Amino acid sequence: MLLSTAGLTKEFDGITAVDDVDFAIEEGELCSVIGPNGAGKTTFFNLLTGVLEPTRGSVEFVPSDGDGPVDITGAEPHETALLGLHRSYQITNIFPTVSVLENVRIAVQAHRGGDAWKFWRNVNAFDDHFAEAEAILERVGLVEYADRAAQNLSHGEKRNLEIAIALAGDPDLLLLDEPTAGVSSEDVTSVTDIIEDVARDHAIMLIEHNMDVVMDISDRVVVLNQGEIIADDDPAVVRESVAVQRAYLGGYDGDGVGPDDEGGAGEATGVGA
Repeated sequence: MLLSTAGLTKEFDGITAVDDVDFAIEEGELCSVIGPNGAGKTTFFNLLTGVLEPTRGSVEFVPSDGDGPVDITGAEPHETALLGLHRSYQITNIFPTVSVLENVRIAVQAHRGGDAWKFWRNVNAFDDHFAEAEAILERVGLVEYADRAAQNLSHGEKRNLEIAIALAGDPDLLLLDEPTAGVSSEDVTSVTDIIEDVARDHAIMLIEHNMDVVMDISDRVVVLNQGEIIADDDPAVVRESVAVQRAYLGGYDGDGVGPDDEGGAGEATGVGA
């Protein structure tokens, strides 16, 4: 088991956002987490990565370079990241005025614990950081834009850059929060191709609105509602569940559009954060 939770709960002023969740993910698995708006998906991610501290329950993680499970309940985000648990966010989170290469190089340095605070060394001394950053950019299809300011990328390219930043330091588990949000239909394929490629050698947890993406690339789908897991199975089983379709997928019919869809680019409605 790579990561597991037991009784994980988060309450805000009497409102339970995540409710007694027992969850586990294996090495090499691509697991999508879906559910209606307010289901607790992003709160769940925040509990796993240390952005939020749980009210009750525990989180354990098994880093590849460790001897066994590490209790990361309430650990700080930088601590979970250094252990090998990396994530992206719903809102694009990059340094807009520096180059694409520098965005990734900075992330590589941050994940190299001994080098993270060497402010006074010439950056050109970190050749291995640049080499790793360039290899990551090659993988996500951005190496030709290495010298371009990140703010000049298209929205889809910025989402790919976020994945590249999350890959810095070669994480054991990658958490992607709505990687296709706001991405044009033409760029969704590029983003999902990258996710599938990365999933060949990394475990991935994915929050995603686009049901075609979820059903096409996931090994497993977990459905949250009101903070509770109400379904956890392979995509075919979840897709055929009448209860899940009715309550959480907006009547998903395989076209990525439910009855409440308002036409958002690349989104199937009835599913939110």
